[in-house]
Order: sequence, then C-alpha cells, then structure tokens
Amino acid sequence: MTIFDYSLTGDAKRLAHERGLVEAEWFLADVDPARMREFQRRTDARAAFDLLLWLGLLIGSGIWAYTTVWSWWSIPAFVVYGALYGGSSDARWHEMGHGTAFRTRWVNDAVYLVASFMLFRGPTVWRWSHYRHHTDTIIVGRDAEIVFQRPPSIIRTIFGYTHLQGGSQMFLRLVRHAAGRLDADAEEFVPESDWRRAVWESRVFVVVVAAAAAWSLIAWTPLPLLFIGGPTFYGAWLVVFFGITQHAGLRENVLDHRYNTRTVHMNPVFRFLYLNMNYHVEHHMFPSVPYRSLPALHREVSDQLAPALPNTLAAYRQIFRTLARQHRDPTYEIPLEVPDVPGARGAIEVGANWIRHGDGAVDLADAHEMDVGELRRVDADGRTFVLCRLADDEFSLADGLCTHAEVHLAGGTLVGDQIECPKHNARYDARTGAVCRRPAREPLRTYRVERIGGRLIARLNERDEDPS
Repeated sequence: MTIFDYSLTGDAKRLAHERGLVEAEWFLADVDPARMREFQRRTDARAAFDLLLWLGLLIGSGIWAYTTVWSWWSIPAFVVYGALYGGSSDARWHEMGHGTAFRTRWVNDAVYLVASFMLFRGPTVWRWSHYRHHTDTIIVGRDAEIVFQRPPSIIRTIFGYTHLQGGSQMFLRLVRHAAGRLDADAEEFVPESDWRRAVWESRVFVVVVAAAAAWSLIAWTPLPLLFIGGPTFYGAWLVVFFGITQHAGLRENVLDHRYNTRTVHMNPVFRFLYLNMNYHVEHHMFPSVPYRSLPALHREVSDQLAPALPNTLAAYRQIFRTLARQHRDPTYEIPLEVPDVPGARGAIEVGANWIRHGDGAVDLADAHEMDVGELRRVDADGRTFVLCRLADDEFSLADGLCTHAEVHLAGGTLVGDQIECPKHNARYDARTGAVCRRPAREPLRTYRVERIGGRLIARLNERDEDPS
C-alpha cells in the first residue's frame, strides 16, 4: 500500500517545490469587478447580530446546563453548550482570523483570540498555519491542515469525532510551546520574529486551563472544567462534522480549488453555525469576501465550478464511499465534472503610446471611468501597479504585488483607506504603503498621481517616500 508523507520537513516538501506547486498561480473564477466590490463590502451590523446571537445561545445553554446539573436535562444542555463552545467557535475563529467578518478590525482580533482559546489553537501559530493553507491548499508537504490523510481509515475518522486524540494533541502542543519549544511544523511556517509571541500566547492559554483544573480540584467538582476547557473535547464533534465536508477525498497537489475543495448546500441552521463556510470553493478562491456574501458569490460563479452537492447527507455519502475506496487504493480521487472556462481576466495593459514627452509620465486611466472604492491593475514599463480611487477627488498608486506572497493586489478590496490582499487578507495603507495587517511585513512603494484634464497621470520614476 502506498504511504504518503504529509510532514512539512520531508521529501514531500522538496517534491512540491520541484513540481512548481509552491506559492503558485491558481485558477480563479471570472467575476465582474463591480460585482466583486459589492461582495467584498464589509459591515459591522450583520456580523454583530450573528455574534450576539451565538453568544446568547452559548450563555443560555450554559445557564441551562448549570441549573439542571446532574439531572437528565443536563445531558442535552451540555451537548448544546459543547457544540456552541467547542464546535461552532471554529467558524468564528476562521472568519475573524481572515479579518473579514467585522469592518472594525479590533473586534475581529478580539473574537479571534477568544475562539482560539476555545479550540486550544495558539493564535499566532494557527494564523500562520492558515496563511499557508490558503497559499498551498492541499499541497502535500506544504499544507499543515490536511486532516484526512492517505491511506485513510474510516474507523479513525469516526473516532476523530470524539476529539480525544485530536484535542489531547492540541493541548499538549500548547504545553510544549508554553515551555518554549516550538515544534518543527510551527518553525517551518511561523516567522522567527513571531516565535516569542507564540510562546507567551500558549502560556496564557495553559494557565487559564490550569486554573479551571485547580478550581475543580479545590471545589471537588468537575463543573469548572465542564464549562472551561472541557467543551474543546466533548463539543469538537461539530468541527469534524462540518470540517470533513471541506476537502476530504478530493484531489491533492492541484492548483485549482474546484478539484480539491467542496461546496455543499446546507440548511439555515447549519449555515449559521458554520458561517456559510459550506461555500468553501468560493471562500478559497476569494477569501476577501465576507461570509455573509458567499451565497451571492456562489450564485454568481456556480456555472464556472463543479456542481455543488445538494445537502450534507449527499456530501457524507460521497466522502465515506471515497474514503473506503482510498483505503484500498490511496491514489483514487473523485472524478469531478468541472467546466472548461477561461478563468479570471488578465492585466490592464498600458502601452508605450501612453508615455508622454519622454519624462516618464504615464497615463493610467480616465478618472471618470473608475468608481470610488475601485482597485485597478496597471502594467507599465515591465512592472505591475495597483491604482485606487479612495474618494471623488483622491487617487493613489502603489506597487501592485503583495510583499508577502506576490499576489496581485488589484484583485483585493479597499477597506476604508487600506488595500487588502485577496489571498491572505494582508492590508496596506493606500496613501503611504505602510503595512496595516499581517501576514505582510514589508511596505509597498507608492507613487504620486495627478489629475490632468480628466486623466490620471503618474511618473513612475518618482515615488513618495517609503514608509518607515
């Protein structure tokens, strides 16, 4: 039987590089830029409603569990509380980590930290792990989040719903990191400058769990651990229930999310618990689109994707049939009917005829052709730039590739006066190029833009001062 190497430090890593699968160009569905700007629009109102509803249900089920403790009614109460705490927190962790749920950044960050604790995930380690997951999705030797590895075992998969093994491994990883010893995978994708932060976050999380355990011992009751830390184990079945639908049984080592990621139609309750991550192909293609807009994005691009599965039951039938077959033949992959479409549009070219008077001035566009909030890719002099319209009379121009992974920023969005990368949600100040959000660490260069006779003119040999 073929054994696959999923480590991030072995031969699979070398092979991924040799095959050109690392930080490569991926297929993108073609979406009208104006429609994409609508999908990418952020709002605090919808995210606040969903967050408050989730917290209300969590607190309400906790009160139910506490007031009925040791009676038969406490069993369903703790089932609901555990699912909301140790299960549905995964979707909140995910969306807040991308920074797309709330328009207000600090709210995303605060909820992300709390949800990370609920899942025993070191915030910094898992943030960088998820960046890698979006860069090299299901690329063996690169993606640390390939959960259903080959050859699969249905028995191990079913046991995974208990989270006894997974939860223990997660907490022991926190303990190791708290002791100052990052594992090899973390050292592979977390920049060394963030190692100390990862250690201190782990120490805080371990101390909180230890305090709950001490409380239980002193009071001689398991209740503190049933409410804090424990739900990460007994409620995590919901993480697996939804998570298995994302990639299990699909292709590895392919640069097209339509082959390695699954979209499944789900009922409204599931979509709330999962924050629309059932539209997973769409999310991986366009992670700058907030969860609330994924159903509309799906309707826009569905004719360019493999058919979505009609419900969760159909997804499970497909997945378990595939896992059983892959147990016998690990090379088997689900044959998918994927339409042959051209994909995303190319660059907006600025030809040599736009250069004026030999002084390096480049005519970028007609100012009236751009909408407020629009990002436009401009290629000139063998370089790529991103042109932004910040307000009626304010435009900016910056280098067009993200300094983190060289992704074209014109495919991203403007969040206030910040340019957000479409791949990993890094942000830059549109006026100065300064980094406003990780994973980017190096700023962009910006260039002066003048409006002359209705045209936008820039001199690419003159740039604004680099941000300090």
